[in-house]
Amino acid sequence: MALLKRSGTRDPEARMTVVEHLEDLRRSLIVSVVGWFVCSAAAYGFWHPIYEFLIHRAGIPRAYFFYPTGGFMLGLKIALYTGVLGALPIVIWQGWRFVGPGLLPHEKRTFFPLTVATYVFFLMGVSAALFSLPLFIKILTYPGFFAPSNFKYLPSGDDLWNFVLLITIAFGLVFELPVVLYTLGRLGIVKSRWLYKHRVYWIIGLGLLANVMTPGADPITPLILFIPLWIFWEGTSLLLKLQGR
Repeated sequence: MALLKRSGTRDPEARMTVVEHLEDLRRSLIVSVVGWFVCSAAAYGFWHPIYEFLIHRAGIPRAYFFYPTGGFMLGLKIALYTGVLGALPIVIWQGWRFVGPGLLPHEKRTFFPLTVATYVFFLMGVSAALFSLPLFIKILTYPGFFAPSNFKYLPSGDDLWNFVLLITIAFGLVFELPVVLYTLGRLGIVKSRWLYKHRVYWIIGLGLLANVMTPGADPITPLILFIPLWIFWEGTSLLLKLQGR
């Protein structure tokens, strides 16, 4: 049994057996895992300055750990997550190496840029989350607001990292809005005409999303998330319209 590796060419000489496809996949997975391991190992050597940056960014004078292995486990978590971000270009390259030859020319022109855009927009979301971190900490721990007035915030190093991990992943996923919209547009599931017709509802929905993800009573904090989301929505809608979709 043989499969076509280059389905766009329909070249009989480009056939690969199932075993060869599995070998190719195994090779790509091994390279990706090794890349993650190397990036994580390198990040572990720098987890102290990474965490010191987060502490400084959050506006916290110091954080604590409450069990003997707390420091080691915290450094391991930071290294593994940072290693994922560092190894993503390798994973993207290996994914493209595996699926690229089997794509038609017009699919190649769409698939690879979208894959790179997914990584770029996720990093933009992570950057926005880190930019918003001091606002989150100040609002969520302010006595008498979300926290009881007779309580004082005692930052745990592990809990702070888990919180940073949560908001960076959440912002990273939300910032994938233009990639998702453009992909749906390319597939013909949504049209630019439909997006513009329901623009008001989109703006209201993005505003509500920004308010939910940025807790606080002030009207300024949600704008940190709403403005880029609105720009992404307008830019994607315009791009789809220019492409006749």
